[in-house]
Amino acid sequence: MSPEIALALGRAITFVAGRGKTHTPRILIGKDTRLSGYMLETAIASGICSMGGRVILCGPIPTPAVAQLTVSMRADAGIVISASHNPYEDNGIKIFGSDGFKLPDEQEAELESLMVTGASEELLGPLPTGENIGRAEKLEDSRGRYVVFAKNTFPRDLLLDGVKVVVDAAHGAAYRVAPLVFQELGAEVTSLGVRPNGVNINKDVGALHPSSVRAEVLKRGAALGVALDGDADRLIVVDEKGQVVDGDAVMALCAGRMLADGELKKGTLVATVMSNLGLERALTSKGGTLLRTGVGDRYVVEAMRQGGYNLGGEQSGHLIFLDHASTGDGIVAALQVLAIMVRTGKPLSELAHAAMERVPQILKNITLPSRKKLEEMDKLSKATALVTRALGGEGRVLVRWSGTEPKLRIMIEGPDLALIETYASDLASAAQHDFAGI
Repeated sequence: MSPEIALALGRAITFVAGRGKTHTPRILIGKDTRLSGYMLETAIASGICSMGGRVILCGPIPTPAVAQLTVSMRADAGIVISASHNPYEDNGIKIFGSDGFKLPDEQEAELESLMVTGASEELLGPLPTGENIGRAEKLEDSRGRYVVFAKNTFPRDLLLDGVKVVVDAAHGAAYRVAPLVFQELGAEVTSLGVRPNGVNINKDVGALHPSSVRAEVLKRGAALGVALDGDADRLIVVDEKGQVVDGDAVMALCAGRMLADGELKKGTLVATVMSNLGLERALTSKGGTLLRTGVGDRYVVEAMRQGGYNLGGEQSGHLIFLDHASTGDGIVAALQVLAIMVRTGKPLSELAHAAMERVPQILKNITLPSRKKLEEMDKLSKATALVTRALGGEGRVLVRWSGTEPKLRIMIEGPDLALIETYASDLASAAQHDFAGI
């Protein structure tokens, strides 16, 4: 990720967002707290202005805040500069359309094509000059607007008075807004990960390192720990006993409540192929249905929109409450959990235990010399078929390639942990033998 790439993207997104419009394209930019965010923000804004577009700078705010503000500000697109849970050296760019949803694949492909060609004048037309160039302005109250939005997703008849909450913002985009949301609803908040310095984002804190929030929950006697990632679009929660409650358990809890209240549209929860079999069984036992998608929150959202569903997410903590937000929102998700806790008067440990019974699950990653089509890996295919037959209806096997590197991911679920560990090792060995002699 370089300023040159960011500049080209700024031009390309202005061209695409403004196509067919009679008004000047308005593009909103938010970022997390990485040192490189300042450099990339300036480059993208320069690209937009060079095309005559208007830039609205929001500063460090969560990814879901950018999605929400894009809609409320009637912007033509929203851009987030963030590498999410990655270390500070990395960076990336996410783009939302005017509807607050991530761009479809075909639009992303068009942007990439324009960027590869350097977003040249031949494709984009002559660049404006003089008074026709664009301008950038700062949205001074971007954080305050998001705080109001997030608070409004919490039931108006409830308060968090006296509830102790530990919030870990991972030194990331939510370092100011996350504590405020819970405080303004009445909670007694202890804040962690709220001192970003440009290079400490996600370092030993946040959703990837819940031990920090766990220790503070036990120390403070808190009812809940909220651990966000760098751009706050996902979370891991910790109960009052210091136990981690992952995305599957949160989905089981919220889907069960929504089913009981008649609020879960079509009685269906959308999750990925990585979600635990226990989630599926819990939902089925309550008369609901689990629809599985490929790995990635964008595929969950696409399935939700196509099917008319309103709850979905990933085991990793991306949770989408489509009645409230167009993308994963860690703060909004935490508020939904707190609402159930306040209404029932029960601790999270009890609620999570009752929501689902987890099936033992093994995840194994193997780095291989290169990528092959899975169907061309004969030894792995035969071993996978044997394990699938052995597990029958008591478990699942999922083998897939990483999306970015020659790493094979093996996931097995079954009733016996020791047995599925053996099965996972067998599949890993079979995969390695498929590359013998290379």
